[in-house]
Amino acid sequence: MEIYLDLVVILNFFVDFLLLLGTNRLAGSTSPWGRLLGASALGALYSGVCLIPRLGFLGNPLWRVVCLGAMALIAFGRNPSALRRGAVFTLLSMALGGLAMGFHQANFPVLILEAVLLWLLCRTAFGGNIGGQSYVPLVLSRDGNRVALTALVDTGNHLQDPITGESVMVISPDSAGKLTGLTPDQLAHPMQTMAQHPIPGLRLIPYRAVGCPGGMLLALRFQNVQIGNQVKDALVAFAPEGLGQNAMYQALTGGAI
Repeated sequence: MEIYLDLVVILNFFVDFLLLLGTNRLAGSTSPWGRLLGASALGALYSGVCLIPRLGFLGNPLWRVVCLGAMALIAFGRNPSALRRGAVFTLLSMALGGLAMGFHQANFPVLILEAVLLWLLCRTAFGGNIGGQSYVPLVLSRDGNRVALTALVDTGNHLQDPITGESVMVISPDSAGKLTGLTPDQLAHPMQTMAQHPIPGLRLIPYRAVGCPGGMLLALRFQNVQIGNQVKDALVAFAPEGLGQNAMYQALTGGAI
Protein backbone atom coordinates (compact mmCIF):
# COMPACT_ATOMS: atom_id res chain seq x y z
CA MET A 1 0.00 0.00 0.00
CA GLU A 2 1.35 3.42 -0.96
CA ILE A 3 1.42 6.13 1.71
CA TYR A 4 1.64 9.75 0.61
CA LEU A 5 3.56 11.90 3.06
CA ASP A 6 1.69 15.11 2.24
CA LEU A 7 -1.70 13.47 2.77
CA VAL A 8 -0.60 12.02 6.12
CA VAL A 9 0.54 15.47 7.31
CA ILE A 10 -2.70 17.15 6.17
CA LEU A 11 -4.85 14.42 7.72
CA ASN A 12 -3.09 14.63 11.07
CA PHE A 13 -3.32 18.42 11.08
CA PHE A 14 -7.11 18.39 10.77
CA VAL A 15 -7.54 15.46 13.17
CA ASP A 16 -5.36 17.07 15.85
CA PHE A 17 -7.16 20.40 15.46
CA LEU A 18 -10.56 18.77 15.94
CA LEU A 19 -9.31 16.81 18.95
CA LEU A 20 -7.92 19.98 20.54
CA LEU A 21 -11.27 21.73 20.02
CA GLY A 22 -12.99 18.77 21.66
CA THR A 23 -10.52 18.89 24.55
CA ASN A 24 -11.34 22.52 25.28
CA ARG A 25 -15.04 21.76 25.08
CA LEU A 26 -14.73 18.91 27.59
CA ALA A 27 -12.59 21.04 29.92
CA GLY A 28 -14.90 24.05 29.64
CA SER A 29 -11.97 26.18 28.52
CA THR A 30 -10.83 28.20 25.57
CA SER A 31 -7.53 28.72 23.76
CA PRO A 32 -6.57 31.25 21.10
CA TRP A 33 -6.95 29.75 17.64
CA GLY A 34 -3.32 30.53 16.90
CA ARG A 35 -2.24 28.21 19.70
CA LEU A 36 -4.49 25.40 18.49
CA LEU A 37 -3.25 25.78 14.92
CA GLY A 38 0.37 25.79 16.09
CA ALA A 39 -0.11 22.63 18.15
CA SER A 40 -1.89 20.94 15.24
CA ALA A 41 0.95 21.89 12.91
CA LEU A 42 3.47 20.31 15.31
CA GLY A 43 1.43 17.10 15.47
CA ALA A 44 1.15 17.01 11.69
CA LEU A 45 4.89 17.57 11.25
CA TYR A 46 5.65 14.83 13.76
CA SER A 47 3.43 12.35 11.94
CA GLY A 48 5.24 13.10 8.69
CA VAL A 49 8.71 12.84 10.22
CA CYS A 50 7.86 9.41 11.67
CA LEU A 51 7.36 8.10 8.12
CA ILE A 52 10.93 8.95 7.10
CA PRO A 53 12.86 5.64 7.25
CA ARG A 54 15.88 6.99 9.12
CA LEU A 55 13.64 8.74 11.67
CA GLY A 56 11.18 5.93 12.22
CA PHE A 57 12.43 5.50 15.81
CA LEU A 58 10.59 8.74 16.67
CA GLY A 59 7.35 6.77 16.45
CA ASN A 60 8.04 4.87 19.67
CA PRO A 61 5.84 5.58 22.74
CA LEU A 62 8.41 7.78 24.49
CA TRP A 63 8.65 10.24 21.60
CA ARG A 64 4.87 10.18 21.16
CA VAL A 65 4.50 11.29 24.78
CA VAL A 66 7.09 14.04 24.22
CA CYS A 67 5.17 15.25 21.16
CA LEU A 68 1.84 15.21 23.01
CA GLY A 69 3.41 17.18 25.85
CA ALA A 70 4.79 19.78 23.45
CA MET A 71 1.41 20.05 21.72
CA ALA A 72 -0.33 20.55 25.07
CA LEU A 73 2.18 23.24 26.02
CA ILE A 74 1.60 25.09 22.74
CA ALA A 75 -2.18 24.72 22.77
CA PHE A 76 -2.93 25.29 26.45
CA GLY A 77 0.05 27.27 27.75
CA ARG A 78 1.80 26.91 31.08
CA ASN A 79 -0.96 26.91 33.67
CA PRO A 80 -2.43 24.45 36.19
CA SER A 81 -5.14 23.33 33.77
CA ALA A 82 -2.69 22.47 30.96
CA LEU A 83 -1.80 19.06 32.43
CA ARG A 84 -5.47 18.20 32.83
CA ARG A 85 -6.32 19.24 29.30
CA GLY A 86 -3.25 17.39 27.99
CA ALA A 87 -4.57 14.21 29.61
CA VAL A 88 -8.01 14.79 28.05
CA PHE A 89 -6.38 15.31 24.64
CA THR A 90 -4.52 12.01 25.03
CA LEU A 91 -7.75 10.20 25.94
CA LEU A 92 -9.55 11.66 22.93
CA SER A 93 -6.69 10.56 20.69
CA MET A 94 -6.99 7.04 22.09
CA ALA A 95 -10.77 7.17 21.60
CA LEU A 96 -10.28 8.09 17.96
CA GLY A 97 -7.89 5.18 17.53
CA GLY A 98 -10.49 2.91 19.10
CA LEU A 99 -13.15 4.16 16.70
CA ALA A 100 -10.88 3.49 13.74
CA MET A 101 -10.17 -0.04 14.94
CA GLY A 102 -13.84 -0.65 15.69
CA PHE A 103 -14.87 0.24 12.16
CA HIS A 104 -11.82 -1.53 10.68
CA GLN A 105 -11.16 1.56 8.62
CA ALA A 106 -7.91 3.49 8.25
CA ASN A 107 -8.53 5.49 5.10
CA PHE A 108 -8.32 9.26 5.22
CA PRO A 109 -12.00 10.24 4.67
CA VAL A 110 -13.21 7.86 7.37
CA LEU A 111 -10.65 9.07 9.91
CA ILE A 112 -11.62 12.70 9.28
CA LEU A 113 -15.30 11.79 9.61
CA GLU A 114 -14.63 9.98 12.89
CA ALA A 115 -12.71 12.99 14.25
CA VAL A 116 -15.58 15.29 13.28
CA LEU A 117 -18.08 12.98 14.99
CA LEU A 118 -15.94 12.90 18.13
CA TRP A 119 -15.75 16.72 18.19
CA LEU A 120 -19.51 17.02 17.61
CA LEU A 121 -20.11 14.61 20.48
CA CYS A 122 -18.00 16.79 22.79
CA ARG A 123 -19.75 19.93 21.58
CA THR A 124 -23.25 18.48 21.91
CA ALA A 125 -22.75 16.77 25.27
CA PHE A 126 -20.70 19.59 26.80
CA GLY A 127 -21.98 22.69 25.03
CA GLY A 128 -19.87 25.09 27.09
CA ASN A 129 -21.62 24.21 30.37
CA ILE A 130 -19.32 22.09 32.48
CA GLY A 131 -20.80 21.13 35.80
CA GLY A 132 -23.47 23.78 35.34
CA GLN A 133 -20.87 26.47 34.63
CA SER A 134 -20.42 28.40 31.41
CA TYR A 135 -17.17 29.92 30.18
CA VAL A 136 -16.35 32.50 27.52
CA PRO A 137 -13.04 33.80 26.13
CA LEU A 138 -12.13 37.32 27.25
CA VAL A 139 -9.45 39.57 25.75
CA LEU A 140 -8.39 42.86 27.36
CA SER A 141 -5.87 45.37 25.99
CA ARG A 142 -4.29 48.52 27.40
CA ASP A 143 -1.25 50.57 26.34
CA GLY A 144 0.12 47.76 24.20
CA ASN A 145 -0.43 45.10 26.88
CA ARG A 146 -2.85 42.32 26.03
CA VAL A 147 -4.16 39.39 28.07
CA ALA A 148 -6.37 36.53 26.91
CA LEU A 149 -8.44 35.05 29.74
CA THR A 150 -11.13 32.49 30.35
CA ALA A 151 -14.12 34.10 32.07
CA LEU A 152 -16.78 32.37 34.13
CA VAL A 153 -20.29 33.57 33.36
CA ASP A 154 -21.20 34.02 37.02
CA THR A 155 -24.91 34.76 37.37
CA GLY A 156 -24.30 35.41 41.06
CA ASN A 157 -21.98 38.29 40.31
CA HIS A 158 -24.16 41.41 40.61
CA LEU A 159 -21.30 43.88 40.92
CA GLN A 160 -22.41 47.23 39.49
CA ASP A 161 -21.27 50.81 39.17
CA PRO A 162 -23.28 52.54 41.92
CA ILE A 163 -23.61 55.70 39.79
CA THR A 164 -24.65 54.32 36.39
CA GLY A 165 -25.84 50.82 37.33
CA GLU A 166 -23.47 49.35 34.73
CA SER A 167 -22.38 45.74 35.30
CA VAL A 168 -18.74 45.31 36.25
CA MET A 169 -16.45 42.42 35.34
CA VAL A 170 -13.80 41.19 37.77
CA ILE A 171 -10.36 39.88 36.78
CA SER A 172 -7.62 38.19 38.77
CA PRO A 173 -4.80 40.22 40.37
CA ASP A 174 -2.19 38.65 38.06
CA SER A 175 -4.09 39.81 34.98
CA ALA A 176 -4.64 43.24 36.51
CA GLY A 177 -0.92 43.58 37.16
CA LYS A 178 -0.04 42.70 33.56
CA LEU A 179 -2.46 45.29 32.20
CA THR A 180 -1.89 48.15 34.61
CA GLY A 181 1.36 47.55 36.47
CA LEU A 182 -0.46 47.71 39.82
CA THR A 183 1.19 45.61 42.51
CA PRO A 184 -0.62 43.10 44.76
CA ASP A 185 -0.14 45.51 47.67
CA GLN A 186 -1.77 48.34 45.71
CA LEU A 187 -4.72 46.11 44.80
CA ALA A 188 -5.11 45.04 48.43
CA HIS A 189 -5.21 48.66 49.67
CA PRO A 190 -7.46 50.50 47.18
CA MET A 191 -8.00 53.66 49.25
CA GLN A 192 -4.27 54.29 49.69
CA THR A 193 -3.68 53.51 46.02
CA MET A 194 -6.30 56.03 44.91
CA ALA A 195 -4.59 58.70 47.00
CA GLN A 196 -1.42 58.12 44.98
CA HIS A 197 -3.24 58.63 41.62
CA PRO A 198 -1.12 55.96 39.87
CA ILE A 199 -3.33 55.60 36.77
CA PRO A 200 -5.63 58.13 35.07
CA GLY A 201 -9.25 56.99 35.17
CA LEU A 202 -8.76 54.61 38.10
CA ARG A 203 -11.78 54.50 40.37
CA LEU A 204 -13.40 52.59 43.21
CA ILE A 205 -16.30 50.12 43.09
CA PRO A 206 -18.00 49.05 46.36
CA TYR A 207 -18.65 45.33 46.77
CA ARG A 208 -19.87 42.70 49.17
CA ALA A 209 -18.83 39.07 49.36
CA VAL A 210 -19.11 36.07 51.66
CA GLY A 211 -17.02 36.86 54.72
CA CYS A 212 -16.65 40.50 53.66
CA PRO A 213 -19.68 42.68 54.48
CA GLY A 214 -18.26 45.63 52.57
CA GLY A 215 -15.16 46.73 50.72
CA MET A 216 -13.76 48.51 47.69
CA LEU A 217 -12.22 47.29 44.44
CA LEU A 218 -10.05 49.30 42.10
CA ALA A 219 -11.58 49.49 38.63
CA LEU A 220 -10.78 50.91 35.21
CA ARG A 221 -12.68 51.28 31.95
CA PHE A 222 -11.32 49.29 29.00
CA GLN A 223 -12.05 49.93 25.34
CA ASN A 224 -12.74 47.25 22.71
CA VAL A 225 -13.08 44.38 25.18
CA GLN A 226 -13.68 41.05 23.43
CA ILE A 227 -16.19 38.93 25.36
CA GLY A 228 -17.03 35.79 23.42
CA ASN A 229 -18.24 37.10 20.06
CA GLN A 230 -18.91 40.62 21.38
CA VAL A 231 -16.66 43.66 21.28
CA LYS A 232 -17.61 46.42 23.71
CA ASP A 233 -16.36 48.91 26.27
CA ALA A 234 -16.47 47.55 29.79
CA LEU A 235 -15.78 48.56 33.35
CA VAL A 236 -13.36 46.06 34.88
CA ALA A 237 -12.61 45.67 38.58
CA PHE A 238 -9.43 44.11 39.96
CA ALA A 239 -9.71 41.39 42.58
CA PRO A 240 -7.10 41.76 45.37
CA GLU A 241 -6.88 37.96 45.66
CA GLY A 242 -7.34 34.98 43.37
CA LEU A 243 -10.82 34.06 42.16
CA GLY A 244 -11.17 30.84 44.15
CA GLN A 245 -9.35 27.54 43.69
CA ASN A 246 -10.55 26.87 40.14
CA ALA A 247 -7.68 27.47 37.71
CA MET A 248 -10.04 27.13 34.73
CA TYR A 249 -10.98 30.82 34.79
CA GLN A 250 -9.31 34.13 35.58
CA ALA A 251 -12.31 36.47 35.32
CA LEU A 252 -16.00 36.81 36.22
CA THR A 253 -18.41 38.39 33.76
CA GLY A 254 -21.66 38.52 35.72
CA GLY A 255 -24.15 40.76 33.95
CA ALA A 256 -21.46 42.24 31.69
CA ILE A 257 -22.35 39.75 28.95
